[in-house]
Amino acid sequence: MKDSVINRFLRYVSIDTQSDENSDSCPSTAKQLNLLRMLYDELRAFGLQDVSMDSNGYVMATLPANNGKDGPVIGFIAHVDTSPDMPGENVNPKIVENWDGKDIVLNPEQGIVLSPSDFPEMNLYVGQTLIVTDGTTLLGADDKAGIAEIMTAIEYLVSHPEVKHGPVKIGFTPDEEIGRGVDKFEVEKFGADWAYTLDGGQIGELEFENFNAAGAKVFIQGRNIHPGYAKGKMKNALLMAMEFNALLPVFDRPEFTQDYEGFFHLIKVEGIVEKAMMQYIIRDHSRPVFEQRKKMLQQCVDFMNERYGDGSFILEMKDQYYNMREKVEPQYHIVETARKAMESLGIEPKIKPIRGGTDGSWLSFRGLPCPNIFAGGHNFHGKYEFVPLESMVKATEVVLKIIEMNC
Repeated sequence: MKDSVINRFLRYVSIDTQSDENSDSCPSTAKQLNLLRMLYDELRAFGLQDVSMDSNGYVMATLPANNGKDGPVIGFIAHVDTSPDMPGENVNPKIVENWDGKDIVLNPEQGIVLSPSDFPEMNLYVGQTLIVTDGTTLLGADDKAGIAEIMTAIEYLVSHPEVKHGPVKIGFTPDEEIGRGVDKFEVEKFGADWAYTLDGGQIGELEFENFNAAGAKVFIQGRNIHPGYAKGKMKNALLMAMEFNALLPVFDRPEFTQDYEGFFHLIKVEGIVEKAMMQYIIRDHSRPVFEQRKKMLQQCVDFMNERYGDGSFILEMKDQYYNMREKVEPQYHIVETARKAMESLGIEPKIKPIRGGTDGSWLSFRGLPCPNIFAGGHNFHGKYEFVPLESMVKATEVVLKIIEMNC
């Protein structure tokens, strides 16, 4: 199984699947289809049923039951795209076997080093095989590790028909990294009673709650006057933007929050004296507090318009996703199944909230309860990304154990 999962993973990360938030198409980049077509072909080669790839790139398939029972239908889902934050082309992974706990030089020419002094969680994996980058791209473990684990588990079941199981659904999606991963996912066509995304990080992670999320843009209209004659006339949109941001609570920023604490995160500022734009993301696990945060942002806009005149500040705000806990908790047995599967394999479950979003959130609100399971990677979206091979093998075993427990 170890050889199968690593070979499959290395093959998948060699394909550039970076998504593009500025594109309106689905998938947002045509290159994602290269991996999606490969997965479609592999699923057909496995002999699965109902293998399909629609015009938007969504791949689905069914492993039919061989236990003669009408048990629950469970699904496993992963996304093919990688983050726009870091190049995903020409990924050149390095394999560090029996890691000795010392610094790993990713790129000697550029002096890029992956060090446990910077990333102490690495110390969990001394003696294991680490797959790392060459320091110039991301790795793509988010979420090609999840894809490799699902495909390896399915290959195992197909190759071992003596292992009895119920019906299993497989789904691969585009554009998760830009928040559109399941926009066109057909839940009814997928046909599962519940599912799991394999898109988590460290071994043992099990998540069934995530942030409520909104995105906001604040447009600021200033007034530019020659600075020599500006007294009482100029309205500097850049300074107005700074003043606006100062109204928000300082300690409600990502760099000061953890666990269940929410935040306002300023992610972009652009402008000149005449006009400016500020872009925020708003996050909180509590739905009532989330609504209060949105209300606070509107109150800040209202206050600034009173100060500088109507229309000086315009707010555009849109909800992005919600906390799946309210949809998953009524069927908590699916979380318990994953927890027991991990424990039976000697894995300590780490049930914690996701400080972000997941395809499982929208799927849960569309009628498909969908907790998230670890895929094993660390430091996603950057050149310091790595994944222990042993964690990938364990994730594959968790998939197989869940399927066995639902037999």
